[in-house]
Amino acid sequence: MNRCEKGNILIVGSGIVGRSWAMLFTSVGYRVILHDTVHQQVTCAIESIRQQMNELEKNGNLRGTLKSSEQMLLISTCINLAQAVEGAILIQVNPVYYIPLVELVPHPETHPSVLEQTYLLMKDIGQLPVKLTKEIDGFALNRIQYAIIGESWRLVKDGVLSPEDVDLVMSAGLGMRYTFMGPFETAHLNAPGFKYYCERYEAGIKRVLSSFGPVPEFSGEVMEKINKAMSEKTPPDPESLNARRVQRDCHLMALAKLKSDCK
Repeated sequence: MNRCEKGNILIVGSGIVGRSWAMLFTSVGYRVILHDTVHQQVTCAIESIRQQMNELEKNGNLRGTLKSSEQMLLISTCINLAQAVEGAILIQVNPVYYIPLVELVPHPETHPSVLEQTYLLMKDIGQLPVKLTKEIDGFALNRIQYAIIGESWRLVKDGVLSPEDVDLVMSAGLGMRYTFMGPFETAHLNAPGFKYYCERYEAGIKRVLSSFGPVPEFSGEVMEKINKAMSEKTPPDPESLNARRVQRDCHLMALAKLKSDCK
């Protein structure tokens, strides 16, 4: 499809998330209408997007084949929602430029064709969508993430590891493999197939899982201990947090490029 055929995408909300979606859609030639209720907000959003695109282009990390100036021409703003939805082929409200995963969750009354069209649209802008068959509290990514956070908390609470070492276990251990494959493929490759893995390690896995204990209370002494460790690494003031986020996003872009080159 050329640019004219791709149609308009309405982004409701021009905060950090909305801006990232705008950049994703324009990267492959979609026209984007950025909506917010406050004119100053969308004005700031446009300038922020311009700066981000220029920086990404300078570093060779801009997505798509269009130049940043060409992508900016595809973005317009509107503070009237009723006017903004006219002619839009998709109305979008959630995640992001540096993480390609998108969870598609159909409402019980959603027509299957809508889910499929949205799936293809996400693929078209370079995202990696997954289809959930039904709504579930927390979505898929958060449920997996919360399971990791819960056991990480217990390891600190029980004095097994420091907060810093828990993060190291993930970043220098599991995270190294999970960057390129998920838990099922990891298990599959760590044995003569997944079936063998289950048969061989079932007892040990169930024993460890049964020892995890109750859901933690995310407060109190353990929270203070973890917060102290994280704050010593990255002070929780806006400047320090933003600097660390920029560093994180640069690493994610480099990782995304590496993964693309490894296909």
